[in-house]
Amino acid sequence: MRNYSMLVLFASFFLFSNCKKETADDGANLQFKFKFDASQERLNNIGLPAPIPAGHAAQTPEFNEMSVHYIELAPSAFTLLGAGAIVYKGEETTKGGENAVDFDQVAKGGDGQVFTKISLKNVPPGTYEWVRASVTYQNYDVRFNINNVPIVGNLLQQKGTVASFVGFNTYITSIMPRSKTLTVNDDKKQGFWAFETNLSTPYDSYNSVSSGEAPAGATTVVNPLFASSPVPAGSCVVTGKFDTPLVVTGNETQDLTVTLSFSVNQSFEWIDDNANGQLDFYGDGVTPAEKIVDMGLRGLLPKWE
Repeated sequence: MRNYSMLVLFASFFLFSNCKKETADDGANLQFKFKFDASQERLNNIGLPAPIPAGHAAQTPEFNEMSVHYIELAPSAFTLLGAGAIVYKGEETTKGGENAVDFDQVAKGGDGQVFTKISLKNVPPGTYEWVRASVTYQNYDVRFNINNVPIVGNLLQQKGTVASFVGFNTYITSIMPRSKTLTVNDDKKQGFWAFETNLSTPYDSYNSVSSGEAPAGATTVVNPLFASSPVPAGSCVVTGKFDTPLVVTGNETQDLTVTLSFSVNQSFEWIDDNANGQLDFYGDGVTPAEKIVDMGLRGLLPKWE
């Protein structure tokens, strides 16, 4: 009889706990999702149209997923960084020595996927014209050539997956761009990348993962408010203006969804040594590979519904 009473008590507690959780989840949320737009205008650091520099080439990658570390809603163009409503901030760590984004705990999302949401009760009521989103990580596929491979010759239009880190500093235990793991266990500044080949048959048994770093300061970070609301060098706080200002009253009964539409238009850029418009690596052990110089997103157009 005692065991039966304990079972009933436990069951009652379990049901109460679950009902309480459902009640806490009731109410309107502010949720965010990504859009990767290949046709969106390609911009430079200050939000102006950006042609490909002479001697460079670029391609529009096929995006798999991305993460942001920080989202801020800004009422006006004169709202300084950090003075708006900070509605999302990811986990940080000092495991690598310096303060860094903890990559093991970042919230990732693909195109059209909701990657985070918060209760609208926690968003200060107001009218917001701008969004700041600090991008941490991108994962996408690109095309490349491997030239001068002994016996084989040239392997053209091969596919590879890039894991690109553009945040201010990221602690990475390990990274798997596609299917192979690269162990890091260290902090990595903006511009670090890992690249995994996805070679066509019968060369797929030679697939490997490598890593490198883009030059410091080379990553594009679009901020049209550079004059009134600057962002720190080495960060990736991309700034964009709502097509219609987001109004939060505090009395919402339905979810609000913000879509962060990022321009991926020719966002993967390299120095085109042979002027053929293609990314060239070499298998002869002598010719240096073309250098990747920019992996920054090329603009942000936030919308809400």
